[in-house]
Amino acid sequence: MATYNGAAYVREQLDSILAQLAATDEVVIVDDASTDDTAAVVEAVGDPRIRLTRAAANRGYVRTFEAALGAATGDVLLLADQDDLWTPGRLDAMLDALDRSGALVVASNLVVLGTEEPLPSPVTGRPWRLTAEQSAEHRRNVLRIMLGDAPYFGCTMGLRRDALALVTPFPEILTESHDLWIALAANEARSIVHVEAPTLLRRVHESNASTPKPRGIRAALGSRWLLVRLRAEARRRRRA
Repeated sequence: MATYNGAAYVREQLDSILAQLAATDEVVIVDDASTDDTAAVVEAVGDPRIRLTRAAANRGYVRTFEAALGAATGDVLLLADQDDLWTPGRLDAMLDALDRSGALVVASNLVVLGTEEPLPSPVTGRPWRLTAEQSAEHRRNVLRIMLGDAPYFGCTMGLRRDALALVTPFPEILTESHDLWIALAANEARSIVHVEAPTLLRRVHESNASTPKPRGIRAALGSRWLLVRLRAEARRRRRA
């Protein structure tokens, strides 16, 4: 988990996570130099499974998630945002999908907290969902990512430790959308599985680091060009 000024919701999120973990599991949190009492709220939970690192300077959520992945010691790493809620059974569903498929990366669906509805696709306006059949549609998944119509969210993703060799270190050009980078790399490696059931309640609020709201044309074009470059890097790493 990467945290930054998340004191309002991080305790509730941690409660939803810790309830599903075994005594030997861990929650690795890197706080990105929060200016509120996020770190103090995390420490007050008092659970020995939590390992908190306070960054000396703010580096942004992409590098903070990279640092958290690097600090984790488990065989399977599940990404978590600071303000959502894990649904009961999320951990088992993600682990089962990885075990059955042998894939390096797993991604599930989410619904919005309070409405229990999926987010709408910013491209089609239809409910934004991953399907199990799409797990094997690697080329189409890459195309969907490039077109901005693939609902891969970091908070709904997990990866085997073996996948770290593929996705880390994050490319230097990666300044946003670490989740799409992981999804690109996994699809290029033909090693991703989708869980159709929603395993996350997404809390939508004004301080979300990512948003489904449409971007301006310049920002959207910049994001597409970034994805083109990231795809090239993913293909290079796959060959290597």
